Amino acid sequence: MDDNEMYVTKRNNKVEVISFDKILKRVKNIGKKEQLNIKYSSLVMKVIDQLHDKIQTTKIDELTAEQCTMLSTTHPDYGKMAAHIVVSNHHKNTPNSFTEAVNKLHAFKDVRGIKHPLVSNKLWSVTRQHGQEINNMIDYERDFLIDYFGFKTLEKSYLMRVNGKIIERPQHMWMRVSIGIHGNHLEKVKETYELMSQKYFTHATPTLFNAGTRLEQLSSCYLLGMEDDSIDGIYNTLKDTALISKCAGGIGLHIHNIRGVGSHIKGTNGVSNGIVPMLKVFNNTARYVDQGGGRRNGSFAIYLEPWHIDIESFLDLKKNHGDEEQRCRDLFYGLWIPDLFMKRVHTDGEWLLCCPNECTELYEKYGEDFETLYEDYERRHREGQLQSGRIIKARDLWFRILDSQMETGTPYLLYKDAANIKSNQKNLGTIKSSNLCTEIIEYSDSEETAVCNLASIGLTQFVDNNNIFDYEKLTSVVKTITYNLNKIIDINYYPTEKTKRSNLLHRPIGIGVQGLADVFILMNVPFASPEAKIINKKIFETIYFSAVTESNRIAQERQENKYIKLFKEAYNAKLLHFRNDDPHCTEFDIDFNKLNNIMKKDWLAIFGESYIQSIGLPGSQWRIKKDLYKILGEDFITQAEFKNLDGTYEGAYSSFIGSPMSQGLFQFDLWAGEHTSPCGYDWNVLKEKITCYGMRNSLLVAPMPTASTSQILGNNECFEPLTSNIYSRRTGAGEFVMANKYLINELSNMGLWTPELKNNIIENKGSVQQCECIPAELREKYKIVWEISMKDVIEMAADRGKYICQSQSMNLWMEDPTYKTLTSMHFFAWNKGLKTGMYYLRRKAKHQAQQFTIVPTTNVEGDSGQTAGHSGQTAISGQTAGHSGQTAGHSANSGQTQEPDICEMCSS
Repeated sequence: MDDNEMYVTKRNNKVEVISFDKILKRVKNIGKKEQLNIKYSSLVMKVIDQLHDKIQTTKIDELTAEQCTMLSTTHPDYGKMAAHIVVSNHHKNTPNSFTEAVNKLHAFKDVRGIKHPLVSNKLWSVTRQHGQEINNMIDYERDFLIDYFGFKTLEKSYLMRVNGKIIERPQHMWMRVSIGIHGNHLEKVKETYELMSQKYFTHATPTLFNAGTRLEQLSSCYLLGMEDDSIDGIYNTLKDTALISKCAGGIGLHIHNIRGVGSHIKGTNGVSNGIVPMLKVFNNTARYVDQGGGRRNGSFAIYLEPWHIDIESFLDLKKNHGDEEQRCRDLFYGLWIPDLFMKRVHTDGEWLLCCPNECTELYEKYGEDFETLYEDYERRHREGQLQSGRIIKARDLWFRILDSQMETGTPYLLYKDAANIKSNQKNLGTIKSSNLCTEIIEYSDSEETAVCNLASIGLTQFVDNNNIFDYEKLTSVVKTITYNLNKIIDINYYPTEKTKRSNLLHRPIGIGVQGLADVFILMNVPFASPEAKIINKKIFETIYFSAVTESNRIAQERQENKYIKLFKEAYNAKLLHFRNDDPHCTEFDIDFNKLNNIMKKDWLAIFGESYIQSIGLPGSQWRIKKDLYKILGEDFITQAEFKNLDGTYEGAYSSFIGSPMSQGLFQFDLWAGEHTSPCGYDWNVLKEKITCYGMRNSLLVAPMPTASTSQILGNNECFEPLTSNIYSRRTGAGEFVMANKYLINELSNMGLWTPELKNNIIENKGSVQQCECIPAELREKYKIVWEISMKDVIEMAADRGKYICQSQSMNLWMEDPTYKTLTSMHFFAWNKGLKTGMYYLRRKAKHQAQQFTIVPTTNVEGDSGQTAGHSGQTAISGQTAGHSGQTAGHSANSGQTQEPDICEMCSS
């Protein structure tokens, strides 16, 4: 080699003299193909400055993509170039076909040289049987629909590896998930692949992680009840949380029944230390048993009602100061608030703190029943009949709640009465908590751990070139999602028997959205405008109507299935017996000889005469049973469906009878006021169908946070407003300053986008309101969350809430919250009837960090955004809490956006 030359290492490990012209030619070829507006020579010079001898060609691509990303604030075409290069580079490093990728994953051997396939036998079998057909379905050009940061998200956590090397392409992942759900039903496989690969929707993170693998734990959310206030009960629950966390599930746990400090313990004649020492153990378990083999720490949300004697200690557990023995900062906290507490705060009344060891059943009651029982305990306390009760001012406790929120962003606020009164599962019992991200409202107890499978819709894909939203396409996609999530219930791996029991009996699912703010931008309507509020309602009515329609169709199809009818006839004739008494049992035995004599005609129609004649032959019973399972498919029949549905709703979920839906009540019927369909759907016809056939799923809609998957699809998170028009993104390659792609496009087309304007936006912390060169209608359209009234955010949540049968992960933003303003906001949400009053409180930092600008000397200090406005029916004066720390969430700095400790498991 010539020491005067610089060399490059190619992908085949050959070394040759580097050619700068090849680098320029590569970016020019991509740019011309995509018709990108890029300064090619300037870009390549920046890349050349970072080269070193024997650099790998794949590293050159990565450097080029990083440089493009850094330049993307000058023109959005640089972002497109970055995505194209990084995906093109990835294609050169990965197998060219799905079957080849699956072969590599299946052939994996562990450190001992023992074969240990990384994919499921089902995926392997389907790929071997239909490999060419599956390969032909895949369109690798769709990998280029994913932007740079979306690809980096996939690269970091989602694409499967062998010995640290990524094997999958994004299209392989979409196909793996599709086959993992549908097996050899290739029509359904193709339908799911087509929609996901074109970004119409995505399944949740656990499904993307695990579908088609050896451990198909595809569910996101688990809601547990503390089994019992005893050593056995607490540690059994602890074990369940560990098993769930091991399988990448996010956890919500209610502890209302755990006795408080000083409560008498009969077994030892001692006194309890309360909930804090117990929660220290759960905190350590969350740290130790991480999610999905080290992808992130376990995530547990703990729920408590505000009458619990330990509530004040509970509110301090996440604070940044104080006694370390009284802190559990790795857990998340939520309050399950009865209406009575809000009423007492409103009237400045008194509030009784009591121990569940004495005041039993409070957590089992809601509404008027709760108020009657609680007031009886208050009477007993006044009469000296309670040992552990303590009276405080309701507002004193309320201010402590607000203090915690202003310092830590939590606790979450959920309203117990609204959550129960408006639930289609209220026939099961009192619902006692939500999940880790506050969008799941499901029944759980000591015998059942609630589970939910999630998916989110990429709303931007439904806006056509004429800025019209395609509600018909949305209907079609929602039906596919509903079918898929229903299928996942049956094929899922369940970490505990309690999780399996709950999910097979009640079959809830959660459909959410991402990119609502993007939709408003694409349709040229400001976020809180009257037009946006109508679109918001129409989108969520369409989602709810379509999901209910599909769930009803599945129930009807099952009820009319002749094979299932035969199966039930055998059960009713006592020829078929389930293996045990568990209501969720799906395993059975058949008396084949009696079956042959009584049901020969029907059996002949299914299996054929020669087949029936072989019943007496050795092994024939196993063969028929196997084939009967095959006919029924993976859509199991539980024992409870036979016993509970009384021969009327044979295709419905087992606890359908007694639910509001069974009584003809939709979600909007459970809210106050008359309902008028924004879309003009015929809900009465649908109600008649439900009366005939029931529903296959108890719950359907649950807009979740979409922190990770919205990055993959390139959308703004869930239903939230824009947080900034200029922000930072962190990857393994460093921190990149990014700008709103829609804003840059519009301003570039108008000839207004300049470095000076960019600096102006940065100096104003991502706001365009001070940029007078931008037309007023654009400034209105690109308002960020700090400039949008929280009253509008809450009203829009209530508008869509009438079509959300679970709940929604609603964050709230306040620049500089006080007792008065925060109280007004919370009471407005409560009065609007929301189930989730607040997920996280996002606030601006008191002290601003250095702004990222083109001119390094620019330094802007202090807050300048308008405080998010809101009005409420209750306003309580009080001293402003003097907290200056940044809460969980987004800082005010345009270039310093910080992501909270997000729940990737709920990301869908």
